[in-house]
Amino acid sequence: MDNLPISPFIASLPKVELHIHIEGTLQPSLRWKLAQRNSVPLKFKDQFYNTYEELLNSYNVTYNHRPELGGRKDVPTFLEAYFAGCEVLLQEQDFYDLAMDYLKRCKEMNVRYVEPFFDIQAHTRRGVAAEHVLNGYLRAQRDGAEQHGVRSNWIFCFLRDEPVEDGEAAYQTALPWAARSGGHGLFHAVGLASNAYERPPILFKAAFERAKAHGLHITTHCDFGQKDTHEHIRQAIFEVGIERIDHGLDVLDRDELIQGLNARGVGLTLCPHAYHRRTATEVLFPKLRQLLDRGVKFCINSDDPVYMHDVWIDGNQEKAYHYGGLSKAEMLQLARNSVDMCWADEHVKSEIYAELDAIRTD
Repeated sequence: MDNLPISPFIASLPKVELHIHIEGTLQPSLRWKLAQRNSVPLKFKDQFYNTYEELLNSYNVTYNHRPELGGRKDVPTFLEAYFAGCEVLLQEQDFYDLAMDYLKRCKEMNVRYVEPFFDIQAHTRRGVAAEHVLNGYLRAQRDGAEQHGVRSNWIFCFLRDEPVEDGEAAYQTALPWAARSGGHGLFHAVGLASNAYERPPILFKAAFERAKAHGLHITTHCDFGQKDTHEHIRQAIFEVGIERIDHGLDVLDRDELIQGLNARGVGLTLCPHAYHRRTATEVLFPKLRQLLDRGVKFCINSDDPVYMHDVWIDGNQEKAYHYGGLSKAEMLQLARNSVDMCWADEHVKSEIYAELDAIRTD
């Protein structure tokens, strides 16, 4: 479960990240800085963090339980901790600093291109202006490419545990920032995020269809081990017509789901450490080999690294390499899969393919 040392091979791999929630990259040091800047008390429920050391200690909780499925109710859930972290994000500069902090880290990990998930609902419901969120990320998109060489296209997410109409209204607010004619070019796709419990993708079918009509790509989370996850995956593939599935590891339980993925060219954006928090090593990592054997296209990502033991994309790749027993050639193929699956411009993809072609695996 602990972080593995990053091997030279994994460290050197050019990377593409397709499953990362930008708020899940808010490191404690930046959270502390923004709290001071915005005069926001740092707390979780009735627990205040009066020193930076107390804040750091709060990240030592293992967020691997699901109260809705009978798990513990006496410690914060992952989503509670995640949204508590968002409280310090108030101004455009805050969102810019958050994104630039992540993009700088990407450069250090040899990440060439990313498609971060973001939403505005978690912020507007706190009274934050939508344009603060959107313009902060838009500036970072441009400056991250210029200053760090990390290009990005973003994915607007509906919060699936909020009313559908609220998500649709948020989408309409954000639409001027979409990558379409006359748009600012921040986001090129829409997805579903937050708690999937009893919130199937079909609820958002009309919203997805509207986004497709606007020329945007569509993806959805189908969480590993979630209640009704097989039905969520079936809906995503056969009824919603999704282009990618975020997580979706439970496809291995149903032949018809595997066949549907492969027939439609739908790939999975997997985050091994997220599952490793509550799944035994010997149960989880053979699934990667099974997916390869069944011809399922997937890639490796990090999800919400700050709230998942500080395991980033390189750490997730190292886990797949180490515990999954994958060869260098297979890890290189997973890296190529991420380029195949991404929605970058063709010239960006070509540059990354060329880098990958130059890597030796013998």
